[in-house]
Amino acid sequence: MYLGLDLGTSGVKALLIDDSQRVIGSGHGALTVSRPHSGWSEQDPADWIKATQEAIASLKAQFGREFAVVKGIGLSGHMHGATLIDAQDKVLRPCILWNDTRSHQEAAALDADPRFRALTGNIVFPGFTAPKLAWVENNEPEIFAKVAKVLLPKDYLRLWLTGEYLSDMSDSAGTSWLDTGKRAWSSELLAATHLTEQQMPGLVEGTAQAGVLRSELAAEWGLNTGVVVAGGAGDNAASACGMGTVAEGHAFVSLGTSGVLFAANGSYLPKPESAVHAFCHALPNTWHQMGVILSATDALNWYSGISGKSPGDLTNELGDDLKTPTGVTFLPYLSGERTPHNDAAIRGAFIGLGHESSRVVLTQAVLEGVSFAIRDSLEALKAAGTSLSRVTAIGGGSRSRYWLASIATALGIPVDIPADGDFGAAFGAARLGLIAATGANPLTVLTAPQTEAVVEPVAALREPYELAYQRYRALYPAIKSL
Repeated sequence: MYLGLDLGTSGVKALLIDDSQRVIGSGHGALTVSRPHSGWSEQDPADWIKATQEAIASLKAQFGREFAVVKGIGLSGHMHGATLIDAQDKVLRPCILWNDTRSHQEAAALDADPRFRALTGNIVFPGFTAPKLAWVENNEPEIFAKVAKVLLPKDYLRLWLTGEYLSDMSDSAGTSWLDTGKRAWSSELLAATHLTEQQMPGLVEGTAQAGVLRSELAAEWGLNTGVVVAGGAGDNAASACGMGTVAEGHAFVSLGTSGVLFAANGSYLPKPESAVHAFCHALPNTWHQMGVILSATDALNWYSGISGKSPGDLTNELGDDLKTPTGVTFLPYLSGERTPHNDAAIRGAFIGLGHESSRVVLTQAVLEGVSFAIRDSLEALKAAGTSLSRVTAIGGGSRSRYWLASIATALGIPVDIPADGDFGAAFGAARLGLIAATGANPLTVLTAPQTEAVVEPVAALREPYELAYQRYRALYPAIKSL
């Protein structure tokens, strides 16, 4: 048996698979986000451990016999988080999360240094780790002075699981300290933020062994000693491993809290000015590109709270057939935006409201706005040298066929729906645990699921959608200065 642990923003998922990659079951532990100030987003790392214990306890209660023979564990987690610990492994402050934008001034200052884009292949976004450390140095110097290690969220879980300070390439590529082409820490970039390589974890590939479960935890959980912990991956690369999106030309669209258009690459293809992320993949000698929008299902959840209707009820009101855009446009910049704007200060808007703008019209506009934001990512990927002919849909929002039809029509390419199963980040992490524990060939393990259905672009709405997208594109520069 092999265990995948996925540390998400809203909870920890523990997923168990067997040697044939059949999902045995899963457990969950809930998490919340603290937002003490506008633009801030934090979590207490102690809560990650508590949620992991809850997820494991739930899994053991249902599948105790199967859990007892776990041989390998894989890790996945939300990226870019700054988890700061001292020389005694004590957490110095709450972790600053991926969607925290307080360090936008520090990010702009680092991005102005041409070495960062040249070595990392990416813009220094406010959500990345390096500007967060610059913010801590500027605003909490007494904490910065005590930092012995900077760990990404899943790697803090690894420290608790194994006692090791290690990270994988895919997650580390989102820090702004990794030489992404060389797959190694850049002492030059670390020095630019007054840090050293000694304050970073060691680096391994996602498929490699990266520690062994501590004997105390093995005993507590009823496991044998010697359980291998894999390098693992950042959440998007782990989802790609779960989907089998590891070969050049394969891609997925993820409709989670954030939205991601992810393309696997056979070589390193940086083009930072496009605002596309160029990161290491979880497999050796592979990379990926992705466009990222900060509010996907988060946008629908926000509107759900405003309207008093559940997200499911809202999308059900739209019916089954894709509707012509109404002229009401929604900009989903509730937390700023990454691709293609790299703008932490921009905020969302409804444009074109009238007396006739019903709840259904606004729901339609929200889904279209997210679809058009993903189209922005597609255009950015094209500018970075990657062309896509189809994508596979994953994430909670992919349960809405209406939304998938909107995305297919906005992108102008088919959207594949995988057969029933759990192919997300926890499954990808479990697959990495299997590879690390058994030495299996990653390409024979990380296969794609069968396609259950294909959502084609609605040909009759291609022109109205294109006009609506061009209107959407024109609105960002129009409101930026307001």
